[in-house]
Amino acid sequence: MTSTVRLGAPITIAALGKQFPSEQGPVTAVADLDLDIAAGEFIAVVGASGCGKSTVLRMLAGFETPTSGRLEVAGAPVRGPGPDRGVVFQDYGLFPWLTVQENVAYGPRQTGASRRDAAARAARYIELVGLTRVAKRFPEQLSGGMQQLMGEPFGALDALTRGSMQRELERIHRETGTTTLFVTHSVEEAVYLADRVVVMSGGISHGTPGHVKAVVPVELDRPRDVNDAAFTDHRRRISALIEH
Repeated sequence: MTSTVRLGAPITIAALGKQFPSEQGPVTAVADLDLDIAAGEFIAVVGASGCGKSTVLRMLAGFETPTSGRLEVAGAPVRGPGPDRGVVFQDYGLFPWLTVQENVAYGPRQTGASRRDAAARAARYIELVGLTRVAKRFPEQLSGGMQQLMGEPFGALDALTRGSMQRELERIHRETGTTTLFVTHSVEEAVYLADRVVVMSGGISHGTPGHVKAVVPVELDRPRDVNDAAFTDHRRRISALIEH
């Protein structure tokens, strides 16, 4: 799952906490999260299942309300979903009755853009991800990879397509400078894409609140070589943090 913020927007997460009700009383999913993300930075979040990665992403997207702490984008508190943030879900999230062009233009239209402006913006983004030739097709006429490029991160892709999508995402991020928070179970993917990797630990299934265990800078030249010794060192270090 991925959340992106408009160009140049820093993110502030301070003492962030989230509780959910249960029959046994409130359950703390995450607690005391602190993280400052610079404008244009690419942050990958990794950790065992249930450690609160998706909860943090949903709060940033505005789908969940924090129980405590502070969550700001460009200095403004997050009070719900908004056009300044975009979320790539784990499922396709496409309207089957709309074409590729119309699906991409839907967001701008909902924020008040004219039909002409929305179409122009959609065409620009479709070209950016290399889907111009299928812009008039419907989702059911696309391959799984094409649908996932539009509306899903890379967990369900085969290895070859996943590598291609990682390179595409890296290119798009480099060209747009968008602030990105990327949740993944793949340590290799995190090291390949991120400026910093946030390792989360704990969570409901572990009986402790999810929290940030470590933040690991990835100071490797791009494009990155997964077979390089320094890359392997980063991957091993982060894997060890997750496992222990």
